[in-house]
Amino acid sequence: MRVLRTLESLGAAVMREGAYLLPDNPASHQGLERLAEYIGKGAGHAQVLQVAAATDAQRRMFRGLFDRSARYAELIKVIESLKVGFGIADPSAIARVLHKQRRELEAISALDFFPTDVQKRAQDALADADAQVHKMIFPTHHSDGIKAGEKLLRRIWATKKPAWADRLSSAWLIRRFIDPEGSVIWLEKAQSCPDAALGFAFEGARFGNSENRVTFEELLQQFGLASNAALAKIGAIVHALEVRDKVVPESAGVQTLLQGASRRATGEDELLVEAEKTFDLLYEPYYETPRK
Repeated sequence: MRVLRTLESLGAAVMREGAYLLPDNPASHQGLERLAEYIGKGAGHAQVLQVAAATDAQRRMFRGLFDRSARYAELIKVIESLKVGFGIADPSAIARVLHKQRRELEAISALDFFPTDVQKRAQDALADADAQVHKMIFPTHHSDGIKAGEKLLRRIWATKKPAWADRLSSAWLIRRFIDPEGSVIWLEKAQSCPDAALGFAFEGARFGNSENRVTFEELLQQFGLASNAALAKIGAIVHALEVRDKVVPESAGVQTLLQGASRRATGEDELLVEAEKTFDLLYEPYYETPRK
């Protein structure tokens, strides 16, 4: 099984059981030679042979064994199916699925030794979907934000289900730095925000995404917290988790923690309590006491 998995990872085509084919290049030679050596150490037998000559028909047949068109077509199908949810499903959730499709495209392309126009179609389909989702996540209009003289303490703050990185981190930011005595309520997707509540992190909310910032980052700007380096670092992580357009090393670990909390929690309030622990733990090592 280890040999078969290695051959698969190299992108080898199957000619018949025990006979595999790869394009004639240094990387293929190195991979097969190492595999043959491994097989020999296990008392097996393997030979790496080079096809010195082949007819045009044979070359076409060999190339056909590496055809990735079906995998590209399936990828395009998945991307197109996601468009059905545009304007209905949470755009951040769609962005996370598109991120997985981007990694799948990279994996297919890495082993596509003889690219055709179907690879370009897959790339274009993904780029188009990414652009549309980016517009949904970052609207061109700005939220109302803070009004002059408005009291923002001991208020009800409302956001919508499902709870994920931006909504959870924004709720933590509100309760930790903006309105410690405030309360957070979770609305159903189609539920309107109560008049007495301050909405955040959903389309049409008082505090939402801007042209290039997720709600957490926008709250930092509007409440004068952007100069706090620890919060700015957390903001970069949240942005990466929601949009996937920037690489932040810590985001993978935070994602794992939030996923674990989500599976264990029985509701949004319990999930927020668990998420607050994660963001508290992140904040402590990032925060540096101002020097006098």
